[in-house]
Amino acid sequence: MEKIDWTNLSFGYMPTDYNVRCYYRNGQWGEIEVSSSETINIHMAATCLHYGQEAFEGQKAFRCPDGKIRIFRMKDNAERLQSTCRGILMPEVPTDLFCRMVEKVVKLNERFIPPYESGASLYIRPLLIGTGAQVGVHPADEYLFLIFVTPVGPYFKGGFATNNYVIIREFDRAAPLGTGTYKVGGNYAASLRANKMAHDAGYSCEFYLDAKEKKYIDECGAANFFGIKNGKYITPKSSSILPSITNRSLQQLALDMGMEVECRQIPEEELETFEEAGACGTAAVISPIARIDDMENNKSYVISKDGKPGPVSTQLYNKFRNIQYGIEPDNHGWITVLD
Repeated sequence: MEKIDWTNLSFGYMPTDYNVRCYYRNGQWGEIEVSSSETINIHMAATCLHYGQEAFEGQKAFRCPDGKIRIFRMKDNAERLQSTCRGILMPEVPTDLFCRMVEKVVKLNERFIPPYESGASLYIRPLLIGTGAQVGVHPADEYLFLIFVTPVGPYFKGGFATNNYVIIREFDRAAPLGTGTYKVGGNYAASLRANKMAHDAGYSCEFYLDAKEKKYIDECGAANFFGIKNGKYITPKSSSILPSITNRSLQQLALDMGMEVECRQIPEEELETFEEAGACGTAAVISPIARIDDMENNKSYVISKDGKPGPVSTQLYNKFRNIQYGIEPDNHGWITVLD
């Protein structure tokens, strides 16, 4: 453990001591199992491999200044996973089982939770896969729910700093009536080419417009978008956007700060009017946007004139992080404190 450079962790995978698992067989969930293996043994005809019956979540645990360990909005992750289960016909993981497994895997790997001063955290990855063998296009009869953890640093190398995005029209992340509202691996596989195009062109991430008309803002890579103007927090409304728990939290914090919140369609040209904008999600919390380029139409939307995060985004980010670390009071019941 003394060899880990906590302050220079990447957002990648590092082995930890244990993961936890639970199998669904004969119509019911079994007992929680603890494993030290990093591999899983599944049938070659498992539905997760052939028909995309897999779902996952992302959340974090934090070592706090008071020495306690805090987990952010655990039940909300359970509920979002349940929504995905309904969407692709997998058995729902009960909230109680989900939370018990999260708490257990965090406690088992407590020595891997980075110290508060490092700015790093313990990333928690719940994963549900169809393991039952099936050649026809049908749901599996057996499933595996597992959770592993790994310590991570900031998602973007610069941490809370502005990034440049580029509008990509050649590829869509998800169709309006498809699986965009569910956290399934296929949505991320669909984004890989666009993401590589953006990186190859020197941008931090790709920027998606709606798949149907290419008129309205959808998502910033794998993150939700928000814009700030005239005292309002504005975020897209779309049937292909993943409902971000981070975005929902930021909306509540914006209301707490006396701002108005609007969830609606946002035309691309409205980007010209935003005083601030950002991408938000579990990994980065907020990634402030400096500029969004539309190379196809030779346009550039400069959001941050000085290249720095705006005051509202900064205030939201600090308040969000302070709640996660127990520095500010949790007035909304978002935090689970481990004994």
